Amino acid sequence: MSFVESIRRKATGLQRQVVLPEGTDLRTLSAAAILQKLDLPRPVLLGPEGELRRGLEAAGGDVGRATIIDPAHDPRTADFAQLLYERRKAKGLTPEQAAEHVREPLFFGAMLLATGAVDAGVSGAVHTTGDVMRAGLWCIGTAAGVKTASTSFYMVVPPFRSEDEDVLTFTDCALVPDPTAEQLADIAFAAAQARPRIVGDEPRVAFLSFSTRGSAAHPLVEKVQQAYAIFREQHPEIAADGELQLDAAVIASVGERKSPGSAVAGRANVLVFPDLNAGNIGYKLTQRLAHAEAVGPLSQGMARPWNDLSRGATADDIANVACLVALQA
Repeated sequence: MSFVESIRRKATGLQRQVVLPEGTDLRTLSAAAILQKLDLPRPVLLGPEGELRRGLEAAGGDVGRATIIDPAHDPRTADFAQLLYERRKAKGLTPEQAAEHVREPLFFGAMLLATGAVDAGVSGAVHTTGDVMRAGLWCIGTAAGVKTASTSFYMVVPPFRSEDEDVLTFTDCALVPDPTAEQLADIAFAAAQARPRIVGDEPRVAFLSFSTRGSAAHPLVEKVQQAYAIFREQHPEIAADGELQLDAAVIASVGERKSPGSAVAGRANVLVFPDLNAGNIGYKLTQRLAHAEAVGPLSQGMARPWNDLSRGATADDIANVACLVALQA
């Protein structure tokens, strides 16, 4: 069974509701139809009711079982506006601006999630990452003990350490451009927390660098060393090592030579990239040259599961991410 098949199997029959704010997008409507047909998480579509009913029917969905909400006419907008105003008034948001925001599907969907009306949310096929995360951070916020929202990709790579495909967590590859040492530790913890729920195994965290255990001296290396030290102090129960070069992190023979005795070197499954340049390049190299499947990005560190998509996402991608966030709920 492939990783994506296992995710769908775990999500089957959960009956968790996932809001899809971009209901007028054809890919989103097709994803909703897929979710319905396979008894996966229940989609909640946002947008003009008539247009969405026609679109869902054309996509092969079951209009009779669909939950469709038009934020422009929903009676909850007044309460949502007041909640948003209370959250953001210290930042200068006015009541009028709050009322305008919550009539937008992104903010309305985030408020549905913030108030517990749905279990998770997925968008970004149309909107930018900045727009999606702004709505999430304003309405939902970060989880207790986490200051940094970030993302992970689950990279399904061809066999290279055994006869089976491997699933590696790459973080952060989509959101935080130049994390501090404290933010890197936060990002690593969020990724490690999510892995047992998503993949089903225990995290082994590698803080990546161009240096392994002091083989090079540079401020960029020092940042990774500091991040590892912070992580080790805060989360001693999680297997971790750093700083490690990529080959030392994932290849057993190299790991034993460069970091002998490490419980992680050569066996890492959570790869923490030092910045967004490295993370974004790394996941795309792996996807394109190693023919890996990139599942995500999956947002992490939010108080409730609120996820961004690539704007190149297909209907299947949207359905798969809906299953992932349902497992996070």
